[in-house]
Amino acid sequence: MPPSPARAAAFEILLRVERESSYASDLLHASTYNFLSTLDHALATELVMGVLRWRSSLDEEIAQASTQPLRKLDIEILTALRIALYQFRHLNRIPPRAALHESVELTKRARKRSAAPFVNAVLRKLSTNQKASERSLPLCPSVPPEVSPRSSEAIARELSHPQWLVERWSSEYGLDVATQICRHDQSPPTTAIRLRNAEAENELREEGISMLPGARLTTARRIQSGDITKTKSFRQGHIAIQDEASQLVAALVTSNSPQDARILDYCAAPGGKTLALADTLPRARITAVELHPHRARLMKKLFSTADRELPIAMLVADARHLRLASQFDRILADVPCSGTGTLARNPEIKWRIKPEDLMELHHRQLAILRAAMAHVAPKGRLVYSTCSLEKEENQEVVERALAGDSSFQLLDCRAALEDLNRNRVLSYPNTSQLTQGPYLRTVPGVHPCDGFFAAILERAG
Repeated sequence: MPPSPARAAAFEILLRVERESSYASDLLHASTYNFLSTLDHALATELVMGVLRWRSSLDEEIAQASTQPLRKLDIEILTALRIALYQFRHLNRIPPRAALHESVELTKRARKRSAAPFVNAVLRKLSTNQKASERSLPLCPSVPPEVSPRSSEAIARELSHPQWLVERWSSEYGLDVATQICRHDQSPPTTAIRLRNAEAENELREEGISMLPGARLTTARRIQSGDITKTKSFRQGHIAIQDEASQLVAALVTSNSPQDARILDYCAAPGGKTLALADTLPRARITAVELHPHRARLMKKLFSTADRELPIAMLVADARHLRLASQFDRILADVPCSGTGTLARNPEIKWRIKPEDLMELHHRQLAILRAAMAHVAPKGRLVYSTCSLEKEENQEVVERALAGDSSFQLLDCRAALEDLNRNRVLSYPNTSQLTQGPYLRTVPGVHPCDGFFAAILERAG
């Protein structure tokens, strides 16, 4: 009997994440898996994200039960073991025998039939070792256990994170906050949307979508229940799926901006912030730059769903070597980064990134920021941002860029946040809790959103 469609899809996606460095969230929403029913898609999502979130904990248990070192196991075999063990430990509505049987079938389907007895034996051992308390969790979501911040090592082990990352966060933010970050990363994040027109909210409610107000922004809503991707509002582009921290970065760009501003979005894909800029300033002239042609095509498709023609010019180019004759009133440099502020959405990142990657990213980000600064008009502003928690990618990049160009000054983000409060864009009076020194700084688990950093640089007149 073949494995269920949900488990087969989860197995395929996890293998692609490993082999191709793909992102699970992109694969789960690809048209390839449109054939899955709503329930099957939900289970596939739970299995994929759950395995990626808890990978080191799963591997630790598998290693104890396996007669072979994990490094010697084919990735198909290890993935089948991880999928079954995740169900044993985190999904109490699935009988262990069903999870075991289907992982054995996944092994056979992957042309590893000779390994099926080994998979069966390991999983039998793991299923009999489980404790009743370990199966007390609901199907969705899988909630991390309470962890006391005893040490970075304990946090990393109990909340399935690389120890070097937890040590960094403990040093930068303290053990309590490091624990909050890791707990946040282990739970499915809230889906936030941005309302693009006045009718969108009523349209969503009529289609059975339950929402709460945004935690920080008046144009945001948090989804409680319902699949917004199946709604008319989503198909017609009346809403945009966008985390509130991401929305806030775009709002910093438009704060105190001329209505007809010349705006350059320096690293624009996937386009959510570009769209927010165009919606907020419909008379602005926006140039969006993207390095990869296929991502630029996806952005054009995104912009075409709008009810009106958007004043966005697409440019495929390397941001570090951009040749433009004009200067801009506002520039957004939302640079490629490690993404450590988005691990709840992209858990595979924590198993890919290495300490040495941070300095490589630092040099690339610094090159992009310096290139962007050359295009800022007198009295113009540049917002530099990342979705990283790491100082090498954030304040250290900004400090080095400013040290090499005396025509710019660093503005305090609190002034822009207070302006957003006055204009009823932001609904959070204590703006100091969103900042770290002069910078915008949101921290997962501390704030109800992804982890973002932003700095505002202004050129002298």
